[in-house]
Amino acid sequence: MKLTVVGCSPAWPNPGGAQSGYLLEGPGRLLLDCGPGVLARLRESYSSNGWPEVDAIAITHFHLDHWGDLVPWVWGWMWGLGRDHKRPELWLPPGGRKELAAFGNRFGTSDMFARAFEPMEYVEGESFEAAGLQLTAMRLPHYTVQTYGFRVTNEKRTLAYSGDSGPSEKLAELADDVDLFLCEATLKDGESDGQPRGHLSADEAVSAFEASGAKRLVLTHRPHELDLVGGLEQATDGLELDV
Repeated sequence: MKLTVVGCSPAWPNPGGAQSGYLLEGPGRLLLDCGPGVLARLRESYSSNGWPEVDAIAITHFHLDHWGDLVPWVWGWMWGLGRDHKRPELWLPPGGRKELAAFGNRFGTSDMFARAFEPMEYVEGESFEAAGLQLTAMRLPHYTVQTYGFRVTNEKRTLAYSGDSGPSEKLAELADDVDLFLCEATLKDGESDGQPRGHLSADEAVSAFEASGAKRLVLTHRPHELDLVGGLEQATDGLELDV
């Protein structure tokens, strides 16, 4: 299973960066989140005739930096090169189809997302298949927003992706014994972003990693201006890893 970091910026984009988008290949192509800037990067590197070849997209939550490029994806499917390609499956949090219809009413038409994608909803704790991979979603704390992390496996290798999360014992459960833990680390160590919390510091991400027994940690969703110390591994746009 190959991981490509398409974009990894936090809620404000790093200079020249795209926001959350992580492409997994093996056997199909699965995109975890689709934030602003991701579609253009996919068109550049993972396209056929100028449009991305992706089998499925799974969205962790409805903050714009994690799903915003679904909107231009719709326009490209309706009037651009996307109309000649198969619609990807679109896996959404519970209630996600209704939420997208509400966004559609504001942006164009209520069925705009259903026309460009095949919307489906995952259920917490229940395994589902997307792009030939097995996923399980786990609810995590992120302010008051319904938010999930994913475990993704091809039966030989397993990746855990935190999405956005505040401190929680569930992070260690999500990443239990995985080959790679892709974990957000938005905050400066010792910083708090409110109550309830919405994000992790690098120290908090490391603590979750150590409690999980995961084999490898890669920190992501981190501001360009925050340095990492101690040899910690950090995601960068375009990074390719074998899980």
